[in-house]
Amino acid sequence: MDDDAVSGTRRTTIYDVAREVGVSASTVSRAFSRPGRVSSETARRIHEAAERLGYRADEPHRVQGAARSRVIALAVSDITNPFYFGIIRGAEKAAADNDFTLMVADARESAEEERRMLARHLPLVDGLLVTSSRLSDTELRALARRLPVVVLGRRVSGLPCVHPDNARGIRRAVEHLATLGHTRIGYVAGPQASWADGARWRAVREACLELVLTDVRVGPVAPTLAGGRSAAELVVERGLTAVLTYNDLVAVGLLRGLAALGVDVPGDVSVVGFDNTLPAELVTPGLTTIAQPVTLLGQTATRHVIGLVDGKNETRERTSVLPVHLVVRHSTGPAPPSAGRSR
Repeated sequence: MDDDAVSGTRRTTIYDVAREVGVSASTVSRAFSRPGRVSSETARRIHEAAERLGYRADEPHRVQGAARSRVIALAVSDITNPFYFGIIRGAEKAAADNDFTLMVADARESAEEERRMLARHLPLVDGLLVTSSRLSDTELRALARRLPVVVLGRRVSGLPCVHPDNARGIRRAVEHLATLGHTRIGYVAGPQASWADGARWRAVREACLELVLTDVRVGPVAPTLAGGRSAAELVVERGLTAVLTYNDLVAVGLLRGLAALGVDVPGDVSVVGFDNTLPAELVTPGLTTIAQPVTLLGQTATRHVIGLVDGKNETRERTSVLPVHLVVRHSTGPAPPSAGRSR
């Protein structure tokens, strides 16, 4: 007899959720088992209703009595982004040390693809690491009711999370630019659905307010080289002499876009990235950037999800904030004299 029967309470079913949302029970079922076949808006309403009603989806279907797979899935938003290389390496090391296998899955910067990808992988794994997810908090909490989930690069209430100290890193970068004489600090924003983007923009605004500087938001743009290139004209049009970017790829793209426009870096514009990926060292000028401990991020998150799988962790709500530091290279320099005259 299950706990609900013993307590005399009736367990919420998919029919209750269906009535709440105004859809069929089969649609509710697909939203959990095959989310790629349900529109994002309908899926969001279903997950929110399930959260309100306390509906718990059944565990992924597995062979009765089968042993655990000892496989952990790492879902990344874009596997071509060098930022994830260190996370994958750290996660692989921690998984191997604990006799687990790591499976890497790519969401291709699409919430719809992320839902389809997770639906394919959930029945195969014991735990899930989600990095830079584009899903809502409600959807991520729904996943965590099916198997252990740890979120990287984002904070979700009620779930264990591992992310860098965005505020500290941005503060150091803004202070660095201020000491070079820049008074208007631009921020080239990333995806609107990104928690990290919101955290970094808030940190830029807070640091500029405290240091009596002016903040200027540019974008959002795609978190890619092309996204950075597309922001170059806007940076020039707004007369910015110093710019922070959502990540290193955007920063490198911006460097290329500014060069194509004949803008000197750092003579005319100083550029700061975020992540300290390999391209930051390879471009000319070398990119000043905020360095994340990406390997440690992967290791920490993997150890935590394995602890949840093995029942060794007492809480599913622990948040780990890892330190960052500013790496100064040649893409930042003194504010041009013309900027001082214009002020």
